[in-house]
Amino acid sequence: MQPQPDVQMTHSVEHRRLANAIRALAMDAVDKANSGHPGLPMGAADIATVLFTRYLKFDPKAPNWSDRDRFVLSAGHGSMLLYALLYLTGYDSVSLDDIKKFRQLHSTTPGHPENFITAGVETTTGPLGQGIATSVGMALAERMLAAEYGDDLVSHHTYVLASDGDLMEGVSQEAIALAGHLRLSKLIVFHDDNGISIDGPLSLADSVDQVKRFEAAGWNAMRIDGHDPEAIAAAIDQAQKSDRPTLIACRTVIGFGSPNRAGTSKAHGEPLGATELAAAKAQLGWEYGPFEVPDDILNAWRAAGARNNAVHQAWTARFAAQPEARRAEFERRVNHIVPAGFDTAIDGLKRNLIANPQTVATRKASEIALDAITVAVPELILGSADLTPSNNTKTKNLKEISPGDFAGRYIHYGIREHGMAAAMNGMALHGGFRPAGATFFVFTDYCRPSIRIAALSGIPAIYVMTHDSIGLGEDGPTHQPVEHLASLRAMPNLAVFRPADTVETAEAWQIAINRTSGPTLLALSRQNLPQVRHDHVQENLSAAGAYELAPADGGKAEATIFASGSEVELALAAREQLKAQGVAARVVSVPSLDVFLEQPEDVRKAVIGDAPVRVAVEAGVRFGWDAVIGENGGFVGMSSFGASAPYKEVYKNFGVTAEAVVDAVLKRRNA
Repeated sequence: MQPQPDVQMTHSVEHRRLANAIRALAMDAVDKANSGHPGLPMGAADIATVLFTRYLKFDPKAPNWSDRDRFVLSAGHGSMLLYALLYLTGYDSVSLDDIKKFRQLHSTTPGHPENFITAGVETTTGPLGQGIATSVGMALAERMLAAEYGDDLVSHHTYVLASDGDLMEGVSQEAIALAGHLRLSKLIVFHDDNGISIDGPLSLADSVDQVKRFEAAGWNAMRIDGHDPEAIAAAIDQAQKSDRPTLIACRTVIGFGSPNRAGTSKAHGEPLGATELAAAKAQLGWEYGPFEVPDDILNAWRAAGARNNAVHQAWTARFAAQPEARRAEFERRVNHIVPAGFDTAIDGLKRNLIANPQTVATRKASEIALDAITVAVPELILGSADLTPSNNTKTKNLKEISPGDFAGRYIHYGIREHGMAAAMNGMALHGGFRPAGATFFVFTDYCRPSIRIAALSGIPAIYVMTHDSIGLGEDGPTHQPVEHLASLRAMPNLAVFRPADTVETAEAWQIAINRTSGPTLLALSRQNLPQVRHDHVQENLSAAGAYELAPADGGKAEATIFASGSEVELALAAREQLKAQGVAARVVSVPSLDVFLEQPEDVRKAVIGDAPVRVAVEAGVRFGWDAVIGENGGFVGMSSFGASAPYKEVYKNFGVTAEAVVDAVLKRRNA
């Protein structure tokens, strides 16, 4: 049940005064902070007023109500628009004092909206383009969840306010193409079409007809006057009836109301200053002091915030009428609670792998794990950026999502790595699903902005990145990641796992599913690897990031060899060669260097041990390993980009071999 447009509320307090309250709060907050972007809130206030007072389905007293409409301020620099709306409509997360603390330390009103700081903010939108791309995942999740639970429980829209900058960013093309292809009809985007960017008129750098662009991508698109409330309302009415996503290009004036800055780049990203602020308020007819909103206007806004009470109550009644098991499963999924039997399923998988060892690539080991996990975790949604046969992410029990048919669990994202990663963020934020998307590891470069937003925001997305090293072979250095492990390990709150065999891969998936406070990345091999774990252990040994895989034979270890992924095989071979030469060495598998380095000091010391010689081997750059091996430790790996050849020849060419590990140990032992 959708709320009906409410035009009665504005009879007592006209639209203009409601919109001007947004403008005034934005001007005052930016001026007090002496920092910020007043132009967008002033220009887009009419759009926001119509949406929030007449159409948006939300409840300020229940910000996480699962069937609320989502509003995404993709143009995150205009954050005061959203903060003003949250305050005016009655969210507890933003008070008038919070608005006075705009952009100040520990406030709930930071410079760009952060979903992990301020209730009512659906997603972090700092980098332009992220908001609109994330919203595609939200709209997709809404349709997928509705396909399972029905429109009685899941039926809401995703609204986006996007700037010219959002639409110029390349990720927007990936996003709108995917949304148009899938016919996400409940996605409605307002383009704040003000023709101004930081450098000046948009015509300096852009001449794209956005309406035609969106139409070409399969959208319904139209142009309106963004300051005409009835034109805005009519456009929303039309959009809600469309069988396609809709773009509403709203012609607006940036800094609307400012006598000397409206319509110029000067209105974009700096305070108006006392003189211009006073002149703007006079032109707008706003006769009140700083941060002052008269009672009749505030009461009208609060009435707008309360107008969906009956809608929310009706939904609650429908939900309460559902069978208990259905309610419990719905709540579990929207709150990202892992199924009770998941760890038992992983234990059974590990037992089977120990009983039936396999020499396979870890991308194949991942597929084996997913055969069990997709049954145990029904909310897991898989997909690939056009590399399904290479990533091994589609199991036999998964039906594909297709245009207009959202009952499946596998998404073909097309060659849209950035759009895929952003859409995954949106699906996870929406609730009800745990998205896992795949591409080649080297293409994390294309996904990185969205991965960073996931890490920053605590979004539990899972990235399946295959072809993880020079072991890729013939495709050569453009496709061989050597620096990616180090750079991604440096990202806070991203857990990077590079498993060595089938068992470690199962453990990495167990960690990824159980980790709901941030994203997890699995770097998986193209080439086959032997199984290095042969004894069943119920404990997840990979969870600490590193563990002793093979102790030293014959007494105290003289050397410790650390390795991750495909190089664990080399470390074990080097241990045997050293043993033949009378040197006792132990092997520590390090599936996650970054997770290991976050362990308490006593845990790290116990795993690192006290052997006088430490050598690490990894088909990547050394950066990060000194925390384990020390500055004088040995490292066998890469210091350049790769080469095109069969992978065994590439390893030999760059000296990433068991023999090189032996030499590194002996050199330091004999020094």
